[in-house]
This record gives sequence, structure tokens and C-alpha cells, in this order.
Amino acid sequence: MNKPIRTISTFCLLLFVALMVNATWLQYWKSDSYDKDPRNRRVIEAAYSRERGAILVGREPIAESVESDDDYDFLRTYDEPFKYAHETGYFSFYDQTGIERSQNDVLSGDDDLLFVNKLVDLLSNKSGKGGNVLLTLDREAQDAAYAGLDDLPGDVEASVVAIQPSTGKILAMASLPSFDPNKLASHDFSAVRTDYDRLQADETEPLLNRAIQTTLPPGSTFKLVTAAAALESGKYDADSDVPGGATYQLPQTSDDSGLIDNEGRSCGSDKIPFEQALAQSCNTTFAQLGVELGGDALREQADAFGFDQHYLDDLSPQAISHFPENATEPEAGQSAIGQFDVRATPLQMAMVAAGIANQGVVMKPYIVDSIQSPELETLKQTDPEELDRAVSAETADGLTQLMVATVEGTSNGVPGTAGPAAIPGVTVAGKTGTAQSGQDDVPPYAWFVSFAPAQDPEVAVAVMIQKIDGVERGEIAGGLLGGPIAKAVMEAVIK
Repeated sequence: MNKPIRTISTFCLLLFVALMVNATWLQYWKSDSYDKDPRNRRVIEAAYSRERGAILVGREPIAESVESDDDYDFLRTYDEPFKYAHETGYFSFYDQTGIERSQNDVLSGDDDLLFVNKLVDLLSNKSGKGGNVLLTLDREAQDAAYAGLDDLPGDVEASVVAIQPSTGKILAMASLPSFDPNKLASHDFSAVRTDYDRLQADETEPLLNRAIQTTLPPGSTFKLVTAAAALESGKYDADSDVPGGATYQLPQTSDDSGLIDNEGRSCGSDKIPFEQALAQSCNTTFAQLGVELGGDALREQADAFGFDQHYLDDLSPQAISHFPENATEPEAGQSAIGQFDVRATPLQMAMVAAGIANQGVVMKPYIVDSIQSPELETLKQTDPEELDRAVSAETADGLTQLMVATVEGTSNGVPGTAGPAAIPGVTVAGKTGTAQSGQDDVPPYAWFVSFAPAQDPEVAVAVMIQKIDGVERGEIAGGLLGGPIAKAVMEAVIK
């Protein structure tokens, strides 16, 4: 064989080897990622021809597939669509979101947990059916959360999250504005594209799940984290006196931008009881505690409650709550009252309340309770998992005492700001918050967190109202707007 022929043969052999390597790479190593890519139309078309499993709350489906008389055999439908839209997400020809996306393998029947079911269907020549996903949501709590937001006047941008403190189960998750996933699941693809473009262009962002995807300054609800750091330092307990005063000038400042006041609340002139400081939400107290404790201690305490971490695995995307690094003294003072660069999701602030309620242990939140076969047989149960110990049991008891005083009033007769969440015959622990947006043309944000019953907690709640029409700027307050919603959700759970 002469040299040119040998060279061409070697080159062809290398091309053949490269072809085989590329084919192996694509068909074996990359096949799974291609199958799961939401842009893969072939996979979507095949999925449209199968009966998808149901998404359940209790025993009732909130998303299921029904037979259709077109080329795709089954149509995805959503019961009570606006109420559960941000949890179910949608399953469309173009994309999937929410549980429809995170649990797609189960719902489509491709998960290994359903191997036996697929094998039986194959041998019996039956068309396959996907598995079911049971959510942790409590139907009555979800009803109360959604109704509470929907009853607020005018157009609302807000969210509610409720958690079972002992397990981390998400009992309610409501977000407004919402959308109708039925329109996005339609087989009229032209109408789907039109509705999707409309939703994307909407400035109120109805596709956004504000419970887990919006971070805002948590305002005075963050004072629970500051109080926790103060109690954990060993310098204070729930019965201690703490710094008070009508105003406080942050260190290294001399103008109004560094002046902290209490907006007329009763915060004494020198030392005041810790109960009074939290019950009246005294900015001057917590700013001074923040400066005393320092930014590093506050950040460490915030992180112990879940800040700066990803912890929600079965619903995405999750925005990360944030506490600033290397805060200076004035920055620590502002951060201690939930301002400066502190940002939190409603889920995160519900976890703060739940961690206090659970004797200082923060549980990892989850919304998928179990995976079921098409015959409703449980194939996989989610086990509660500890995320972190945020504070000691003793500190948690002290914080609970302070939060109860914020609802019921202090032992020396000072009223609390969280009174609207009080439930007759039930001891409620709560904390209000009103956070400045930092923009003159944007009203403040209203927050509220609570748990009940205080000594045997069954539910922790966070309410965040980002925007509300028909309410004067001066009337936007966490207790006034969020307290009644939190009360309704807690009552729905503890019944």
C-alpha cells in the first residue's frame, strides 16, 4: 500500500472513530439532558400523547390530564387555577414550570420509581400513565391565604407562606397577581403563545411566585433575628432591659440619613424592657443592639435561620435571601432593623418564625409530600430534614415570650403592634414589619410573621404585601394589613 492511500485510510479510520465517539456521547452521556430539555419538542409531543399523572392536595387533584379529541389525546387541566398556579406551574407545548417541571419524570411516567408500572403496561399492551405527586399543602390554609390576599383592596402584589414548624412542610403558598395555567396548557398553540406573551409583558409579573422568587427588605420582622443574636450573646434575656430612646444617631453619621427614630411609638428615653422594645417595634433599640453585636454576629445569626442558602429542592427557582457581608457599624445598625442591604423572601421569614416555634431548630422546607403510583400507592415519602439549629431552646422560649407580648401586650401594660393576629382562646406569637422601599415613589412594604399555638406550635406564617392600591401610604402597616390574613391561615390549620 503506497503512502497516500495509507494516509487516506488512517484519516478515514479517525473520522469513523470520531463519529462513533460522538454518537456514543450524544446517545448515552447526553441523552438524559436532551430528554429533560424543555425545548425538546419531540419529548413534549410524546408526553402529550400519554396520560400524565395528577398533582394532588389531600385526595383531590388540582392538576390532571383528561382525554381530548385532537392529535395529542390528553389535555392538561387545572382545578382552581389561580389559587394553585404558582405551585403546579403549567405544562405547555413550549415550556413547563413549577411542580410540572420539577416532578416531570414522575408525572410523565419516566421515573425509575414507576419501572414496574411501565413494565406491566408494556406486557399488557396498555398505554402508560404517569405517577401522582401529593403536595404538603393544607386545602383550608391555602383557601384562607388566597382569600386573604384577594380580599385586599385594589390591585395587589403580595404573598403568604405557612409552614409546619416541626417538619418543614409548606401548608400554604399563595401569590398575587396570579394566572390561569389552563390557557397555557391549551392545544391551541397560537392562543398559548399570545397569552404567554401577554403575561410576560405584564408589569405586575403574574408568572412570578413571590413566595420564593421575590426578595425585599423584611423591615421590623428581621428584629426577631437581631433579638435572637442578642439573647444568644448571653448579654440579655427576655426579661432584660435594653437601650431605648426616641431617636438614635448611628455611629460615623451626623445627618438625617443616619438618624433612627420610632415614628411616635412608646420607646422610653433610656432603658426599657425587652418586651416593650419588641412589642412597640422600637427602631432605636434594635439599631443600638445591631451596632453593639456587630455585622458579623448578625450575619451568622441570619445564616443560621437560612439566609444566603438554597434549601427548597422541589420547587424552583428559589431566590436567595441575603444579609450583607462585612457590614460597618452604621450598616449593622440599619441591617438590624431589616433595612440597608438585607433582603428576604416570604418563605425565609416564615422559616425564621418556624425556627423559633420549633425550639430553635429550622427544618428544611418542602412541598412534595409523596410520590404515588397511578393506583395511589405510595412509592416514596419525603422525610423531614433538619436544616440548622438557629438558636438554643432557651433562646427560642425567650423569643416566644417577646412575640406573645407583641400580640397580647406587655406585662407592664404597653400594647403590642401585632394585636390583629390575636385568636380568642389561643396564644399567638407574632411580629409586624413595615420596610421602606428606598424610593420616594414606591410605598413601603408591609410584613407580618407569626405562629400558633405559642406553646405547641402547629403553623408558622409570613405575609408580605409588596404593593396595594387604595390604601394611603401612612396606613400601610404589617399589623393592620397582614395580621388578619395570618390569623385566618392559623385558624384554618389549628381549627
